[in-house]
Amino acid sequence: MANVDVSVVVPVYNSEGTLRALVDRTLAALEATGASHELVFVEDGSADGSWRTLQAIQSQHPDRVTIVQLMRNYGQHNALMCGFRRARGDVVVTMDDDLQNPPEEIPKLLDALHGRDLDLVYGLYESKRHSSWRNAGSRLVNVFYRAVFGNDVTVASFRAVRRPLLDAILAYDLNYTFVDGLLAWNTRRIGQTPVAHHPRGEGRSGYDLRKLLGLAFNLFTNFSIVPLQLVTACGLAVSALGFLLALYYLVCALASEIAVPGYASTIIAILIIGGTQLLGLGIIGEYLGRLHLNVNRKPQYRVRQESSDGRAATHRVDAAHGREARSRVGVGESSHVD
Repeated sequence: MANVDVSVVVPVYNSEGTLRALVDRTLAALEATGASHELVFVEDGSADGSWRTLQAIQSQHPDRVTIVQLMRNYGQHNALMCGFRRARGDVVVTMDDDLQNPPEEIPKLLDALHGRDLDLVYGLYESKRHSSWRNAGSRLVNVFYRAVFGNDVTVASFRAVRRPLLDAILAYDLNYTFVDGLLAWNTRRIGQTPVAHHPRGEGRSGYDLRKLLGLAFNLFTNFSIVPLQLVTACGLAVSALGFLLALYYLVCALASEIAVPGYASTIIAILIIGGTQLLGLGIIGEYLGRLHLNVNRKPQYRVRQESSDGRAATHRVDAAHGREARSRVGVGESSHVD
């Protein structure tokens, strides 16, 4: 299939009520740019009628809308990777499904990408309309991002990416995906541009504080060995402190200044050393656990069905190589997942 100028990839989770307005506004915004375009929606295990709504939308715009349904909820970043592998655009724009990213702001991203010769542009929200806990979680993710990659941009789900950079990350087929980390691994030409941020159209965010903390931890453990280095530094500090205390008590003992061995000092030493060891084992175990799951090929995602250009498709995964084998069936024919 021929490439287009711009692809818009949208992960969908429980957003039945906002999808039609999102499609209408996005198509209008893209048509105003004069660029050829397409929309790619990845339904990520929604519990509402999002998939039925997407099917109806795709039937109305078969030449411009691709829809993919995953077998369960795999998370926003894994859903994005699925959408990236189906996008045909020379530039790929990602945005949320809840209308907090106004589609009318897409031209700003495109202008910044081309006008400043960047590989990746983030939308910098002029005023964020998230809850306070969500903003706190986002700030933590950005603090970790800047610490790991040494880049002072503010990452966001509203971004525009050039095709060469996108192609560079598509080889990544492991789990614990963090798209912004993969992108930052491959380029330093990253910028941001001010965009509006609107209140959520309806419903509630699929991200809670636990998921945001998990995302921040994925960033650190997948793209950095900083946690291991911190444990090493902590171990060295505790060892040095223990050595100094040992010298102090040795001098006291030789000077006969210790009448009865101290209970408190013994307990404190045990607790400090034991706690440090358990912390170190826990972090090492987290790294080993992730290696174990990736070696066993825990799936990034699995596709149940998809439809584009009037055709439906089902996917199965080659167990030996972890590659997708796709079988196409015509609309109206039966389809199944192996």
